[in-house]
Amino acid sequence: MVRIRRRWALGLLLGGVSATALGTSEPVLSRRRASTPVRRQSPPVEVENRAAGEPWWPPDGARAADDRRRQIQGYASTTSLAPGDSVDFHVAVNPAGRFRITVHRLGWYGGAGARTMLTSPDLDGTPQPVPPADPATGAIACRWPASWTLRVPEDWTSGLYQAVFTSADGWRACTPFVVRDDRRAAALCVVLPVTTWQAYNQWPRDRRAGKSLYNGYAANGRRDPALRAREVSFDRPYADAGQPTQFSRDHDAVQWLERNRYDISYATSFDLHSGRLDPARHRGLVFCGHDEYWSAEMRRAAEAGLAGGTSLAFLGANSVYWHIRVRPSADGRPERVVACAKATPDPDEDAAGPTVTWRGLDIPEQALIGVQYNGIVVTPQPLVVRSADHWVWAGTGVADGDRIPGVVGGEADGVHPATARPVAVGDTLLSASPYPAQQGGRRMQNTHVYETAGGAVVFATGTLRWTMALNRRGQRDERIERATANVLDQMIGRARADRPEPPDGTGSGTAGRPGGPAERD
Repeated sequence: MVRIRRRWALGLLLGGVSATALGTSEPVLSRRRASTPVRRQSPPVEVENRAAGEPWWPPDGARAADDRRRQIQGYASTTSLAPGDSVDFHVAVNPAGRFRITVHRLGWYGGAGARTMLTSPDLDGTPQPVPPADPATGAIACRWPASWTLRVPEDWTSGLYQAVFTSADGWRACTPFVVRDDRRAAALCVVLPVTTWQAYNQWPRDRRAGKSLYNGYAANGRRDPALRAREVSFDRPYADAGQPTQFSRDHDAVQWLERNRYDISYATSFDLHSGRLDPARHRGLVFCGHDEYWSAEMRRAAEAGLAGGTSLAFLGANSVYWHIRVRPSADGRPERVVACAKATPDPDEDAAGPTVTWRGLDIPEQALIGVQYNGIVVTPQPLVVRSADHWVWAGTGVADGDRIPGVVGGEADGVHPATARPVAVGDTLLSASPYPAQQGGRRMQNTHVYETAGGAVVFATGTLRWTMALNRRGQRDERIERATANVLDQMIGRARADRPEPPDGTGSGTAGRPGGPAERD
């Protein structure tokens, strides 16, 4: 039975081991993309960013809620919705009192970083319980009543939104959600990794009750992987003030994309899983942060899109690592639970196989991405350039062996020579960066690109610090920005001469670290 399942799953891939040796390659463009002129019009996101903006979170993070006192916290009834649809916000306030919800769209907005879309009326809030974890799965699922329902106005632009909950005495927390555009096909669709956000969510981070797919708490208050949950629910807040772990990496990419006026729309992991996001409608999908947890449905959709000519950009690292199962809530609402046993036997194993690593299913992530996770970087390291004459590096001025400081960090990917590779007509290592690994010894990070016979591009940065080099004050690097623009322009068929100047006239903007509640791992 296992052999049948693996053979079936392998048949979903675009191919096996490539006969193309690693090395420099020229871009391969389909005739359709090379010959079709691009007439530039102002896309909705560019128009939206002309509006006046303001920070969505106080710069000093004053009065951010925490999981011990739980002054104010909440969660949304869905991870994404289209204009005209409704979302419920479930909010707890301790002690009971009045509160408001402000909804902000995150973007560029001339450097302000967000636009306030609306504010709720004053609402009554009360304390709500932390439910016990499910004894079988460890899932913590709240059943708090809905505090307020928002029907998304028809004129709201697709984007990453934050609902901010503020109590009468000034305590704040937030929860993210995405507004899709199901009517218009943007050139690029940004797929936000909500499954990974929830996998890392330790709520409540109180040293007693909280659980994630990584840890539970032992009696002494220390995190214990043996006590981790096997399932996690979206019916609960994100820990402390509500910003998911690794969220700022996604926000960096969002700001850079909007500052550089790309025609983009937004979706989530669940939209790719369910089919609400059809990759064939876009020239490229951008997976901008840490995107570790993928269902079989997500992977099938991405592979089918790539086979049909849709390009893929992975701007983080350790992507498509864990195979997950998506489940409904106990009351039947779809896409509210992520299941990942991380070991066999998996008591809920189905035809897609156990919820272990994709490598454990003999379907390594490298067969899709071109590289795969190989370690945690102890301290940030320089990215060492390779194949400097490749089109990805065009206009950056780099030479082989140049070192771009601080770009390799967090987690890293590299090429595994003995592991299945994608079938490609161009397969190129763009960096070869040694780094000290937390697992011991030194390992090699690789940024990588390959092209398919159909003209699609698959690009992988191989590091979690790439988007920081796009957007963070003190960490931005023009070479990384230019290389990223080269990749995305290639995907959408935009020549450099057609690239609009960012609205601040700097060519890259002047963003600092995105505002928001402090992240803690």
